[in-house]
Parts: sequence; structure tokens; C-alpha cells
Amino acid sequence: MKPVIETENLCKIFKDSAQEVCAVNDVSLSIGKGEFTAIVGPSGSGKTTLLNMIGGLDSPSSGRIFVDGRDISTLSERRMTEFRLHHIGFVFQAYNLIPVLTAKENVSFVMELQGRGKDEIERRACELLEAVGLGDRMDSRPAKLSGGQQQRVAVARALAPAPQFILADEPTANLDSKSAANLLDIMERLNVQEGVTFVFSTHDPRIMAKAKRIVTLEDGRIVNNE
Repeated sequence: MKPVIETENLCKIFKDSAQEVCAVNDVSLSIGKGEFTAIVGPSGSGKTTLLNMIGGLDSPSSGRIFVDGRDISTLSERRMTEFRLHHIGFVFQAYNLIPVLTAKENVSFVMELQGRGKDEIERRACELLEAVGLGDRMDSRPAKLSGGQQQRVAVARALAPAPQFILADEPTANLDSKSAANLLDIMERLNVQEGVTFVFSTHDPRIMAKAKRIVTLEDGRIVNNE
């Protein structure tokens, strides 16, 4: 199967006045369509930095990143922003919902940026919120939702643009155990039933237990890939 994500000899070096830190060191990785993969490792191992580079939120110091065969590591900032809008979904630890918008408006917003039609946006936003169990909370703003509900809105928002894959950075870190379990069940169902590709950065054993593949980083290098 042709990989949806591929990195070649990826490196990221952070510099300050005193030293250089190699956060990601010569990482070559291939992820196929429909995978449910967890990138794990101790704090400082480079997993979030790796995820940010795959998502085009950070630029590599060297190496290349391919999404569906296209080299995104050479894109300008403007073209990378446009590419993310159409090809990559994000779920962040801190939810990152727009507080003045309702759940449905948060999910709709990215599709509006894509220039989709009003009827399509309305239909897809409602379908996605139903899929994550929030059909009765579409008109609620984030402040009226629990942390688990807000993260489910974030998952629906990530799915809205029909991306090639979803990157989830510590998505359960701020959730209680019940909310985390519910969220993981939803993402696992979407992965199995809809073929949605998920790549997690995590240290949560609950995600690791559900992952079909675990990539372990230590000191910026892959030490296990199974």
C-alpha cells in the first residue's frame, strides 16, 4: 500500500545561544492509509516535534516529508497553510475551539475556509456531531460543554475537511478516565468503520492499548517500530 505519510532522514535542531538540541534525529517513517498509530516516548523524546513537522506546523532542519507522495517539506508558508486546510486534520491537547462559536459553528468554520457550499457545510457538520455523540449539543458554546465534549467537537472539526489523516497530540491529557475512554472508542470506531487514518503523540497507556502500531522514540530516534 502506498504510504499516506512518509518521512526520510528527518531531523530537527533547536538552537539557542548556549547549545544545539537535536529534538528529532534521522527519523524515517512510513504510515499507510487507515492506520491507527501511536508515537510514544518519554517527555523530551521528540514525539510532539515529529508530529508538528508531519503536520507542517514546524519545518525540518533536514530531511523530507511526503504526504500521498507529495514533498511538503519544500512548500512555502502560504502553500503549506493551504495544504493543511485541505489535507490534514488536527486534534490538540487544549481543544483549541473558538469560544464565541457553537459546536456546529466550530465544525463548520474550516469548511467555510475551504469555500464549500452552505448546504454541504450544514449537512456535514450535523452528520459529524451526530457521529461523535453530540447531536443534542450542536448549538452549545465550548464553555457549556465538558472537557470530553469539547474534545469530541475537536474530533468532528478535524474530520470536517475530509483530510487524508488526523494528527492527535496528547488528545486525552486533559480528560478524566471516562471521557478519555469515550473519546478513544469514537476515534477507534471512525478508524475501523470509516478508514480514517489517525496518528497520535501520546504517553497514555489507553491509547497505546488501542493502537494497531506503536512507534517508540528516545532522544529523537526511533528505537522501536511495531
